[in-house]
Amino acid sequence: MGTPSELCMAVHECFPSLRVTDGSAAIAWYVAVFDATERFRLVDPADGRVGHAEVALGEGMVLMLSDAYPEMGLHAPPAEAGRSGFALHLHVDDADALIAKAVEAGATLLRAPSDQFYGERSGTIVDPYGHMWTIGHDIEDVTPEEMQRRWDTMGEG
Repeated sequence: MGTPSELCMAVHECFPSLRVTDGSAAIAWYVAVFDATERFRLVDPADGRVGHAEVALGEGMVLMLSDAYPEMGLHAPPAEAGRSGFALHLHVDDADALIAKAVEAGATLLRAPSDQFYGERSGTIVDPYGHMWTIGHDIEDVTPEEMQRRWDTMGEG
């Protein structure tokens, strides 16, 4: 028998899994706003809820989602925008345009796009299903040391 470190399996991928109040509407929103592609969905035959769906965001991310199943301890976030401890960060070509598109489609703007000290232009929205998204694009390459220096000086002014 191997040591604990020999028995550990390598992590190959991580799939965020969101719970929503209306799975079909959420999938349609992500497809319309983020140009996502629905890979598949499983529909609960008892009540029509989305039991599991997968949506591809670009080439590098698969988002899993389902309707809430409170009877199984699976809850959607609270309805109050911005009251989640969880957020997704999308790195895109044009953060301003995608944020504007999301707001036009019903998202709540929490933070308008602006240039950030870490070399990104980004803003934050909450989608109509209660999930927080920070959306940004690169504006400059910044080393971790320079980020720290900038962070340190932000509190001085």
